Amino acid sequence: MAGIYIHIPFCKQACYYCDFHFSTSLAKKDAMIVALKQELYLRKEEFKNEEIETIYFGGGTPSLLEKNEIAQIIDAISKYYQVIENPEITLEANPDDLSVSKIDELSDSAVNRLSIGIQSFFDQDLKLMNRAHTADDAHNCLIEARKHFDNISIDLIYGIPGLTNMRWEENIARALSYDLPHISSYALTVEPKTALKAFIEKGLIPDVDDETAQEQFYLLLNKLETEGFVNYEISNFGKEGFYSKNNTSYWQGKKYLGIGPSAHSYDGKKRGWNIRNNSKYIKSINQDILPLEEEILTVMDRYNEYIMTGLRTIWGISLKKIQTEFGKFYYDYVLKQSDKYIKEGLLFADREMLGVTKKGKFLCDGIASDLFMIKLN
Repeated sequence: MAGIYIHIPFCKQACYYCDFHFSTSLAKKDAMIVALKQELYLRKEEFKNEEIETIYFGGGTPSLLEKNEIAQIIDAISKYYQVIENPEITLEANPDDLSVSKIDELSDSAVNRLSIGIQSFFDQDLKLMNRAHTADDAHNCLIEARKHFDNISIDLIYGIPGLTNMRWEENIARALSYDLPHISSYALTVEPKTALKAFIEKGLIPDVDDETAQEQFYLLLNKLETEGFVNYEISNFGKEGFYSKNNTSYWQGKKYLGIGPSAHSYDGKKRGWNIRNNSKYIKSINQDILPLEEEILTVMDRYNEYIMTGLRTIWGISLKKIQTEFGKFYYDYVLKQSDKYIKEGLLFADREMLGVTKKGKFLCDGIASDLFMIKLN
């Protein structure tokens, strides 16, 4: 089984924290749709022996697409690839796009899962991040979306400068009030070359406080666990039967094809990524040339990637897989490196798997990096 990711590189405006590839001009949208369909055709042989179980529209802001544009892309996938009978088809959406008529249109399309970028239910947080929607937009779109879709996920951000624990708990309470089956939540990260980074350096916005972010992560974790959510991946909480199949496939090392500018692909042995420029992407595809760079993953690369993704999930790292796929040297190494974290109560291990404890979850990425194999010159 495999998945297809479609990158829609357009947004109404730039969020201050975002470093994803997008344009705020829609002038090339029509040409982009044509190019996306052509790239799907050009790469069909790469997945000729694979069944597609997930289709994910990410971005950018895929909810800027019209119903017929979404249908064109899905039709192209169905034409050139083997798609299972009931694939999970996710559309990322912003609340300000999800009008009553838009939701009604989407409910009549092949899209069967919405991932809505709420981020916060408070206007002061949304203004600080330069989000295009308001708290009222967030409320209204969720009320309407719940009438048409059972499978809905929302994004929430914690660790926002000025976000108190009390207001964060209110955010969680409001999210739960909509009876949603899935919540993704991320700590605000200050990425290089973003407006947020510049504002912090100029003293216009306070810096992100890691201690506060950690407190808010555990407030979220504890509350959602009591409400029946499973924290199946560090940033993702789902009710049984509503885990994201698309994201789970990434963490479990399944193959995926990335279509569109800046989109990444993975086939188990190599990783590829498209050029991060809309005009150059369209021009290249129109010439039937894939604007794609690739790298062959070494055994060490694949081991490190498995550690990073596996440790973040409830399935953990299979020690048997480490031994059979990477060898005794890697097996002995991971046991040695993890020993101190096991003693500190941040990791746990049995004969079959190595996993992160509740205490160690917020520190997971740092722990994983210490389990990486590093090539010494």
